[in-house]
Amino acid sequence: MADQEGINEEVIDEALGEKEIKRLEFHGGVFAATIPLVFFIIWAIVLSVAGLVTEQGLVLGIVIGIGLGLFFTKSKWSDYAQSLITGMAQPVGIVSIIAWFWAGMFANMLSAGGLVDGLIWFGFQTGLEGGAFVGITFLLAGLFSTAVGTGYGTVATFGVLMYPAGVILGADPVLLVAAILSGAVFGDNLAPVSDTTIVSATTQEADVPGVVRSRFKYSMAAAIPAMILFTVFGGGGEHGSQQVVNDLQSQVSPNGLLMLVPFVLVLVLALRGQHLLTSLSWGILASVVFIYLSGISLKEVLYIHFNEAGDPVIEGALIDGISGYFNMAILILFILAAAYMLEVGGTMEVIKNFFLRIINGVVRRAELAIFGIVAFLNVFITINTAAEIAAAPFVRKIGKELNIHPYRRANFLDTVTSSLGYILPWSGGVLLAWATVQGAADKYDFLPVVSPGEVFPYVFQGWLLLIVMLIAAWTGWGLRYTGKNGEEMKPEK
Repeated sequence: MADQEGINEEVIDEALGEKEIKRLEFHGGVFAATIPLVFFIIWAIVLSVAGLVTEQGLVLGIVIGIGLGLFFTKSKWSDYAQSLITGMAQPVGIVSIIAWFWAGMFANMLSAGGLVDGLIWFGFQTGLEGGAFVGITFLLAGLFSTAVGTGYGTVATFGVLMYPAGVILGADPVLLVAAILSGAVFGDNLAPVSDTTIVSATTQEADVPGVVRSRFKYSMAAAIPAMILFTVFGGGGEHGSQQVVNDLQSQVSPNGLLMLVPFVLVLVLALRGQHLLTSLSWGILASVVFIYLSGISLKEVLYIHFNEAGDPVIEGALIDGISGYFNMAILILFILAAAYMLEVGGTMEVIKNFFLRIINGVVRRAELAIFGIVAFLNVFITINTAAEIAAAPFVRKIGKELNIHPYRRANFLDTVTSSLGYILPWSGGVLLAWATVQGAADKYDFLPVVSPGEVFPYVFQGWLLLIVMLIAAWTGWGLRYTGKNGEEMKPEK
């Protein structure tokens, strides 16, 4: 992974605490070091249950939590502050943030070129209704989220366009929202440019292309039955007026399908082993060319001007792609700092030793423990990437103790995270879907509003992916160990 992602083994070890570190002592013992993270988890739950969760609010919660931790420190406060800075400066987080900026720009370039409209147009041309429409929605949402690497963007986009059309064409509203969320799960888990894919790979010392190739079988094992379930059970809704259908059809065209060319280019380059930033940079350049050839104004890419008040304004897909990750970048840095406190406080060592005693060298128990730890953190941390960052050190330490290959560790980390981030009623993805449906209902008064609790049982891709990984942990399906040169090794029979 070292040459692929720009991080070598020494840097990774230093970032995740493998080298000798200066220990901190806390009033109340080693578990007092968990106060910043525990406070943040409780804060996130309260905001989620109250329907008040925002990225800025989550940032405030982790800042307050870290501040509270200061008052429980027996060591010098200056040492606590230095550990905080060291935790934030871990290369793993910095590399992930830089990659997100490139991925965000690429995703917004595809949208500016009309890829969404092209995919929607394709869906309309199938002439499908009811459950068939729900099935094609899942397929298109999965394709789109894989292309742009953003599950949240998929939920927002398909909620606005596909939800009204599907309700009109006889789709069950609850299953339709679940299909959109399931498509987001698929892409968030599998896309090479997805933030969760990047984080799962970098934190487990794995290259992104190899991780994507290794998890494809798990994703498809869930996606095929999910597609069948959505198609079979997705009908039963009431048909809407033909006039509304005509209005929606008039808003989309096939021209945006040209933007699939930059998407395929990025996939090919990434899967051939090119550095992620190299692949995305070529994809961004190719997107500019196709946007220009499509006759779309390049102001959609970048537009610098003065507003009516005389203030300078920067608009366009490039700045939108970067600015969309600012809050998440700040949140991730603080999550890394809080997790690092567990390392310097000795908490991680105690927890790791506890699980290792239970595991007792049995790989099945280790993988089940990894599954449980990742699921537990995702229940409490509503932003999936933040939960993944928090769980990553545990996964890495337990997995390395039993020589489990980085690809395998990354797959458990990402599949569980990507699933629960769009299943739990208080998760960011589900709340975004609820808000999007509310907005669509304001525009079309015939639309029902689906609540987060209603959609919970029907996010088939998420639930099936969890079941697939649980079976993989229990049976050893897909298990690989790390060879002398880092290669994958099958278990001996």
